[in-house]
Formats: sequence, C-alpha cells, structure tokens
Amino acid sequence: MGATTVSSIVRETVKAMWDILQPLHMKVPTENDFKNTAKEFYEKWNFPNCLGAIDGKHIRVKCPPHSGTMYYNYKNFFSIVLQAVTDANYRFITIDVGGYGKQSDGGTFRSSSLFHLIESKRLNIPEDGTLPLTMITVPYVFIGDEAYPLLNNLMKPFNRRNLDAEKEYYNMRLSRARRVVECAFGIISAKFRILFKPIEASPDLADDIIKCICILHNTIIDIEGIPIQDEQFLSQSESQCNNSDVVRANNRPTASATFIRETYKNYLWKTESYRSVMYHLKVRGSKKIRIDDENLR
Repeated sequence: MGATTVSSIVRETVKAMWDILQPLHMKVPTENDFKNTAKEFYEKWNFPNCLGAIDGKHIRVKCPPHSGTMYYNYKNFFSIVLQAVTDANYRFITIDVGGYGKQSDGGTFRSSSLFHLIESKRLNIPEDGTLPLTMITVPYVFIGDEAYPLLNNLMKPFNRRNLDAEKEYYNMRLSRARRVVECAFGIISAKFRILFKPIEASPDLADDIIKCICILHNTIIDIEGIPIQDEQFLSQSESQCNNSDVVRANNRPTASATFIRETYKNYLWKTESYRSVMYHLKVRGSKKIRIDDENLR
C-alpha cells in the first residue's frame, strides 16, 4: 500500500471519527451544562462559578514546507498549538487546534473561536451567579494562567511580584483548580503514542489528528471513566502539572475585570477564615449560614 493511499485512509478516518463522536462527546455546552461544570469545579477543586480551565499545549510537528518560523515556538521546536478548556473531570469542553507555534497562549486565545464567542456573547454562559454562602453576584468565569488576558469571564493569577498574602492565596486556589487542564494534556501525551515524537503530516492533517485524539480522550472517559493507569498518573503528577514556563501576556485589563478578580480574591480569602467555624456548625446540625457580604468587599 503506497504512502499516498495510507495518507488518504488516515485523513478520512480521523475526520469521520471527529464528525461522528464530537456531537456525542464534545457537544456545544448549554447553559445548564456550564452550571453543572461550575458545581463540579466547586465540589472537586473548591473554586466557585468556574466554567472550565483553559490552557494551550504545543504539539510537536515536523516543520511544514515553506513555513519559515511560523511554527517555531519559544521552546525551540516546531509545533501546532492545541488550546483547550476542560471541565472538572479532565474532559475537553471545547478545543481550538491549528495555532502557529510562534503564538503565545494569549495570542492563540484572542484568535480563537472561543474568544469571539465570549466577546460577542454568543456562548451559553449563564447569567451572573451568587458566590456560595453569600448574596454577592459575580460573572461565571473560565480560569487561565498568566499568559491569558484578564476579562470579565476569564480570571488569571496576580503578577507574582510583590504578592501580599491575599493575592498569593488567590493564586494558589486558582492554580490548583486550573491544573485539571494541564493534567488532561498529560493524559493524552502519555496515552497516544503519536505524540511521543513530532507528527509528520501536513498542517491540516495534523490538526485533524489532534482533534481526533481529544475526542477519543473524552469518549474513553465518558464510557469507562478515568482508567486506573490515568488515575495513577494524575496522583503522581498533580504536583508537577503547574506550568511555570509561560509567555506572559501584556494586556491591560478593564476596570470591571479587575474588580471581579478582587471580588473573587476577597471571597476566597475571607471564606477560608470561616471554614472551620462552618464545619463545626455543620457537625452540630446547624442550618446553613451566610457570610456577611460586606466583609468580602
């Protein structure tokens, strides 16, 4: 069988798998889907009103002909960028594939369909919700690292320089919740052997292969749950899934986005001091209590 025939079979197969499986295992989230994701993020990762964790991964590829440095990234290899949002269970909610390796995560995000859906308010993001145990209303948000812009619906860490205790605690809580997307990348990198070395294919076929990998990842989780070997990987790598090798975005946030992040920071800091009291009240059978909103501003 010739190389051209094999290439044609692979191209048709990965495209068919995506077309068939995507509506079943990576459908466009509804408002209720996002609310369920936020509920699971709070229960599992203790971050409220979170719609998903976003990050980018550089997938190694053989340098495409006549591409110059477009695919050459800051880590000094040729790549295509996979940008993904995951839920609290390491599943991909949405993906954008095909960004040039030279782009930063923030640059890839701003050129992605997700960014344009958020900006045009065509994504099914729920109306602002209250923070747990309060009457404070804030937007539902995605969470990303320093490379992403700070937006009303996208929270990121504070700059690591000159952090006070409250900002450092906020960064820690956000980083812990955000690790799910990095660990999802770790799972597919360990599971799919084609990612062990540069993909030798045209950019459009490489894009389809990466999309196929992501949808197979979701399908396996939906049918089998997280396999034992992946759970072992996650337990071993949880402390290592924090990506410190990022290109920071130079974006000036709006006043509203800054205020929203301050509200989340104050909430996370203040609720920590209430945690032990709430636990003892719960043990004694007390009714649900509410934190004084004014103390969180």
